[in-house]
Amino acid sequence: MDFPFSGTGVMTQSNIVEFRSVTKTYNFGRPDAFTAIQQVSFTVEDLRDHGEFISILGPSGSGKSTILRLLAGLDPQHPPTSGTVLVAGRPVTGPGADRGMVFQDYTSFDHRTVLDNVAFGLECRGVSKSERYAKAREWIARVGLDVQADAVKYPHELSGGMRQRVAIARTLILHPRIILMDEPFGALDPHNRYQMQDLLVSLWRHVQATVFFVTHSVEEAVYLGDRVFVLSRSPGTLLHQIAVPPPDRPAAEMQRDPAFQQKVFEIRDILEQLETSPRGSGNPAGFERS
Repeated sequence: MDFPFSGTGVMTQSNIVEFRSVTKTYNFGRPDAFTAIQQVSFTVEDLRDHGEFISILGPSGSGKSTILRLLAGLDPQHPPTSGTVLVAGRPVTGPGADRGMVFQDYTSFDHRTVLDNVAFGLECRGVSKSERYAKAREWIARVGLDVQADAVKYPHELSGGMRQRVAIARTLILHPRIILMDEPFGALDPHNRYQMQDLLVSLWRHVQATVFFVTHSVEEAVYLGDRVFVLSRSPGTLLHQIAVPPPDRPAAEMQRDPAFQQKVFEIRDILEQLETSPRGSGNPAGFERS
């Protein structure tokens, strides 16, 4: 069932994120101008002691990463060309400690050990060496790495999955209220991908943050999300907000369930129709109710 549209109306303190009619056009006013997203509106409540998990799907070029980077306050996506992006009721003016981002490309500092990579954010905050190392070791263990064997390694000595665990630990050690993840598991093989999905569910429940997760995998979006946002073809608009069951079993088990597969097929049909039909056809207003 699709969520009813809730992107308009009065902002309340219960919302952690709101997009108000947000449009982003690159090179605005120039002949090579390109609109990535157009009139995107939605709200996400600040669910204390839980945090909502939003998965974002859409055709290539639909502006999924643009939405994340607008939330993060990162150039050149920030600021929007029109509309407003709010976090906890305040317009986003740039990056902030309340938002952490994890990318696909295993961003790490090559000259730093795993321990120093994970502790980096605390170091920037002026936390003492003993305290930040103690917290970093805790998070190294929490993401499933071996504290004794792995903490002293450098990124080039790690597998892709291990480097992504380091990136997640470096982000979550700061306890951001919002976690932004841009295809973080896209380069992993299926076995490691299942493992990382299960790990992320466990960590998300621990930190109780709001998560925005961009992926090209329908199965991944349905497994991880409380809601799945489906964007149109470029320029991206928000067509659907689809409620999905929360993960209650390991990924490899739950994703074999017939009811799970039925939801995947429903969303895959929507995406296939978007890929083959003219932009916006069928539901230009974007919010079906069923």
